[in-house]
Amino acid sequence: MIDMEDEIFGEVSERVYEQFSEKYPDLFVTGEYVKSPPSFPCVSLVEVDNAVFRNSQTTEGHENHVAVMYELNVYTNKSVGKKAECKELVAFVDALLMELNFTRTMLEPVPNQDDATIYRMLGRYRAVISKDKTIFRR
Repeated sequence: MIDMEDEIFGEVSERVYEQFSEKYPDLFVTGEYVKSPPSFPCVSLVEVDNAVFRNSQTTEGHENHVAVMYELNVYTNKSVGKKAECKELVAFVDALLMELNFTRTMLEPVPNQDDATIYRMLGRYRAVISKDKTIFRR
């Protein structure tokens, strides 16, 4: 199985912390889905799908590429300016994923089920990754 989740999450989390740790000292970045973040703002980036890219699969069933989907959730809870804070973090991660050759398939605010005072945005990103770890937009 072609798996780059650790490398992709590592790159994104490192750059998010570099950019925002001073501005947001309680920033929490995770590679897992969180129902209720332990601190805010929170950035969650998770690989939610990793499927064989059938167009390049060998007749023996070996994979040469996988089609992946990543899900980004950003949570903020400021009393004033939470939407702007959330959008700032989303825009930064979005640009990072685009740099890595991902394509955004959706990005929207979603109601946070557990706590309506939390502003949350959800984004999904797709790419195809080769066995030599090259990331393609298709």
